[in-house]
Amino acid sequence: MSLLDMPPRRPPVADSPDTSAASHGGAPPAERPAPSVGRPSGPADAHAPSADRDPRTSVSRDHAEDRTTRSDRINQLRAGVLGANDGIVSVAGLAVGVAGATTDIRWLLIAGLASLVAGALSMAMGEYVSVSTQRDTDRALIARTRADLAADPAGEHRHLLAALTESGIPDDVVGEVADSMERHDALTAHTRFRHGVEQGTVVSPLSAALASLLSFTLGGIIPLLAILASPPVLRLPATLVAVVVALALLGVVSARLGQADARTATVRTIIGGVLALLVTYGIGAALGVAIG
Repeated sequence: MSLLDMPPRRPPVADSPDTSAASHGGAPPAERPAPSVGRPSGPADAHAPSADRDPRTSVSRDHAEDRTTRSDRINQLRAGVLGANDGIVSVAGLAVGVAGATTDIRWLLIAGLASLVAGALSMAMGEYVSVSTQRDTDRALIARTRADLAADPAGEHRHLLAALTESGIPDDVVGEVADSMERHDALTAHTRFRHGVEQGTVVSPLSAALASLLSFTLGGIIPLLAILASPPVLRLPATLVAVVVALALLGVVSARLGQADARTATVRTIIGGVLALLVTYGIGAALGVAIG
């Protein structure tokens, strides 16, 4: 073979550490992890946003605060409407009942004030105890759910799947929905969709008690002033008019808050209040005749 027929010589290639180890009988090197896609490595990681600065976390926190504020406001409005209705009817009923038994203005004033003070305090304490019980129950449920998630996450996941399926989510996507919710906030997902309770939206018993106290007082003052400022002959009709007007306004306000039919709510409230007044006046008149 002539020199012209010989193939050209290639320059030697330096062995890399991987091929060198393999050629000398050493163990093959471990595979290097593939670089992550869409996320720079190295010093750029130092500037990556933390969980506290994550915009999604900030939005979720804002939504939770909005739900808390809205829940507390609805709780106050509910207590206020209930307290005003009770104040109007109970104070008017007691005052009219006493008016049916006596015309002495002093006894009417004593009975009306006693009913106003005792009723307002009773409503406030009842609302405080009721809402406190609800708050304690919700907090206990949240704590129990947290413990169950830590002890048996697989079992709790099955419960969440069942709850989401019952809510109408199709079977072919319910697994993905449950996984996504648990990755975002497992405790909130389980408490909200399984038990109807959310962290941070537990109602305040003190605000409900104050709303009930003030609304009962304002509602009870209306019939009390009407019966005290009227002559004996006009006490019953004047109180009836005051109660009807007050209950009508309350029915309109409660219907607007609940986005319901104002006429139905108003008529229902007025009929109940007038019946309570007539019954108490009849009992007071009968007792006045019997005692007198």
